Amino acid sequence: MMRKTFLAAAAAPALLAAAMPTAALAHAGHDTGSFMSGMMHPVGGLDHVLAMVAVGLWAAQTGGRAIWAAPLAFVGAMLAGGSLGMAGVGFPAVEPMILASIVILGAAVALAVRVPLAPALAVIALFGVAHGHAHGAEGPATGMAAYGLGFALATAALHGAGLALGFGLARLAGSVRLLGLGAAGAGLALAIAG
Repeated sequence: MMRKTFLAAAAAPALLAAAMPTAALAHAGHDTGSFMSGMMHPVGGLDHVLAMVAVGLWAAQTGGRAIWAAPLAFVGAMLAGGSLGMAGVGFPAVEPMILASIVILGAAVALAVRVPLAPALAVIALFGVAHGHAHGAEGPATGMAAYGLGFALATAALHGAGLALGFGLARLAGSVRLLGLGAAGAGLALAIAG
């Protein structure tokens, strides 16, 4: 039952994205191609923080190879999406997809969803591309290598924070799931506010 619930939710990002408002969640002040500008970009928006921490929470909750594979899939796909955004390649409904990532990843944590790793990584990578596209599109015209390294490391740190929270709270029954519920709720609130 949980697998079907997750797969249905994972197959629906496009539907969720289409249903959500296209509020601009852009982060101002990232016009320099510096490492520090890249480091600040992911932490400059609640939408990015919530999704990236949720990836870490889900990975901690799932355990095994997901501990390293989920963050790696997100960061790798994010870098690819960043390249697309920087090149000016369009990504339909990128902001609604980012909001959908918060809701779906938060719900996966809240429901303690267990699915095979491959489909989970595919969904995480899809969301990584969306987040990366936003970073690249909002990034600098020059100095993208330093900027990209900065936002990749900051993203990995946010995944690490989610992992640490997940492992640290694992002994408190239900607390990791409550964080997932909070992330999903915050994603819905961001979508409604937009």
